[in-house]
Parts: sequence; structure tokens; C-alpha cells
Amino acid sequence: MKQILFALVGFLMVADVASAQEDGAKLAKSAGKALTSYNIDPANNGAKLDEAKMKIDQALQTTEGQAIAQAWITKGDVYSTILTRDMAKRQIPGNSKMPLTDDNGALSAFDAYKKGYDIALKKYEKTDAIKGIALVQADLINLGSAKYEAGEYEKAYLSFQASLTSHEMLKGAGEKSLLDDPKTFEEQMYYTAYVARLAKRNPDALTYYDLLYKQGTTRPGVYEGIYEIKKEMGDLDGAKAILEEGRKKFPDDSSLLFAEINAYLIAGKLTELTDRLRLAITKEPENVGLYVTLGSVYDNLYQAALKEKNEAKTTEYFNEAKKVYTQAIEKDPKNPDAAYAMGALYYNKAAFKTQELMAMPEDFSAAGQKKYDAANNEIKALFEQALPFFKTAEMLNPSDLNTLIALSEIFARKGEEATSLEFKRRITVVQGGGKNPTSFFK
Repeated sequence: MKQILFALVGFLMVADVASAQEDGAKLAKSAGKALTSYNIDPANNGAKLDEAKMKIDQALQTTEGQAIAQAWITKGDVYSTILTRDMAKRQIPGNSKMPLTDDNGALSAFDAYKKGYDIALKKYEKTDAIKGIALVQADLINLGSAKYEAGEYEKAYLSFQASLTSHEMLKGAGEKSLLDDPKTFEEQMYYTAYVARLAKRNPDALTYYDLLYKQGTTRPGVYEGIYEIKKEMGDLDGAKAILEEGRKKFPDDSSLLFAEINAYLIAGKLTELTDRLRLAITKEPENVGLYVTLGSVYDNLYQAALKEKNEAKTTEYFNEAKKVYTQAIEKDPKNPDAAYAMGALYYNKAAFKTQELMAMPEDFSAAGQKKYDAANNEIKALFEQALPFFKTAEMLNPSDLNTLIALSEIFARKGEEATSLEFKRRITVVQGGGKNPTSFFK
């Protein structure tokens, strides 16, 4: 008796599976009929489109449905139609931000058409799939752009990637594509690579950049993209080589120039930087940050010359730094970085002179005392020259730690202990993660 029962249960289970498999094909056909009803009269048969989506989704949850090319093509038709309906609704005043039924419906439709094409055995099925891909191609590009604008880079990349795949499939089938124009195709490939970088898909981005590179691209951004990716992937030699090649090919491109400047800054190649920064300034004369960076390079060269006791270079580099910082302040008097940098230039010189003073041998003669007083007065004068720039920097940014430390030290040297202590209090606020709500000098 038990054996009979087990056999009966086994029979029922097989029957249920067979019924489910059969339902897959039926559901796909029902979805197609519901979609046809909607297309005949969209105004009165709106529910039919929702029914078509529900049934095709159910059909493709079955093994049988997944094996039917026409089921996938029907899904593509349904999702493409839903997207068209949703986009039409967005044209109604007040509906411009209406959520889409499928957040990336164009990609869903394309993926379904592609799956249908890949498994199709009949010529008309492949034809239907290609027709659907041709219709959805523009949506892939447009919605990919929308996702990019919204900062959804992963979705943007997948849509752009699909647009390129759709082009390949359409051309393979002898059909027209929106990317037939070589310049349009190159542009789409470039933006696909660019968005892939933003989506943290460096290997994918590099694949597209390499294709453009091998085609002899006229886009400097390709070289910049390859450089940045190779650098991030640890291929420093490859990064250096592509950047040098790009700079030679596009000597007037600002992005590659700035990439080169950053590379030299990281490598500490200060002497090579000055000419490149001056070139960058000619391209962006209102970019105060470039002046501050150039001044900082000269400042570092000045300090190196000090250690080497090269008096000629010390004077030259100090004057160059002062000149460039002055230009930065003239360009933007409210730039705290420029004000701080000028103050730091005088402050650091005073600090170095202080070390020299402390290292002077004891000499209580009149001449020795005169020499000591002259050096000490020079130091005081340098701190006084630094002070107004630090005051300006503090007024512009009362929570900058370096500015506060410099002010506390200067007022301590001036014997103004109360003011020095106030800046120490403000330093404690910043070090504790807080902000000083107002400037001391305002």
C-alpha cells in the first residue's frame, strides 16, 4: 500500500511540472494577445498592457518559456511599449518626473530581444528581434544619458554598452543603425568608456579606450583615460608612456597638461613643473589655483636652495614665489589659499633665519651684538610681513588649522599672550572636529 501511495505522489509531482511547463508557452501567447489588444486601442485597453507584462514575466519564469525565442521577443515588445507609454505620460504637464514602470526599461527590452535573437531557430524570429532592437536603440542612448545626468553611472554604462552591441547586431543583419556615422559611433564608444570609468569599471573602460586608441583617435580624453586607469591599476610605466605620447600628440590640451603637472607634483619633479604650470596659466589665466601651485613650487625650490646654501638661487626662487603669490592675490583677494601661501612664504623664511640666529656663536663684542641685533630685527620684520596675510586668511577661513597655528606663534613672539592663547583655544576647537563660527579679526 505504501508503495502505491509513493508512486501516486510521484505521478502527481510529474504532472504538476508538466502542467507548469505547458503554462509557460500558453502564458507567452496570452501576453502577445494582450499586447495586441492594447496596440489596437491604447486609450481603452490600458489594462491589457499591464496584463501583458504580468503574463510574459510569469512565462519567462518557467523553463519552457525561457527556451522559446518568441517569448523573449514578446517581452522586448511589451517592455518597449511600456517605456513608450511612460515617456508619453511624462510629456503631460506636471508629469515630467513620473517614475518609469521599469527603471531601465530600454535595457530590459534590449536584453530580451537579444536573448530571443540568440536562441531563435526560425528566420522570422530573428527578423522580429532585429526590428525590436532597431526600435529600442534610441531609447538605450537617451536613457543612458539620463542615467549619466542623474549620477547613476552603472545603469548609464549598461545602457551605453547595449547601444554599441545593438549597433553590431544591426550591422550584422544588414540593417541601419543610429551609429552608422563613424563620428557618431566613435563618440558613443568614447562616452561608454568615460561612463565605465565613473562606474568603477576600469577593465571595461580600458577595452573601449584601447579600441579608440588603435583606431587613431583624435580625442585627447582617450589618452587621459588610459593614463588614469593604468595609474590606478598600478601600471606606472604604462601610464607614463601613454601620458607622454598624449602630450606630444596634443600639446595644447589642458586636461593632459594638468595630468602631467599632477604626475610631476607626485614625483616631486619641481624644476620640470615651472614651465608646465606657466603654460597652464596661459590657458587658464583666471585659475587662481594654478598661481598658488606655481608659487608653492618656487617656495619648495627656495627651501631646497636654502639647504644647499645657494644664495643666488635662494634669492631667485623666493622672489619668483612672492611674485606669483602676489598675482594670485590680485586675481582673487578673497582666496584664503593665496593669502595663506604668501604669509607662509615670509613665515618660513623667518623660521629659517631664527635657526641661523640660534646657531650663531656667542660674541659679546660690539660688532657681534650688532650682527645679532640685525639678524633678530630681520626676523621680526619677516614675521610682521607675514602677519597681514595670515590675518586675511583667518578672516576668509577662521577654521584653517595651519593659519591658526601661525597666528598663535606670531602673537606669542610679539609678547601678546592673551591673543596667542585665544588662537590656541581656536586650534583646540578645530582639532576636536569643530568650526570657529566667526573670525577673530572681523
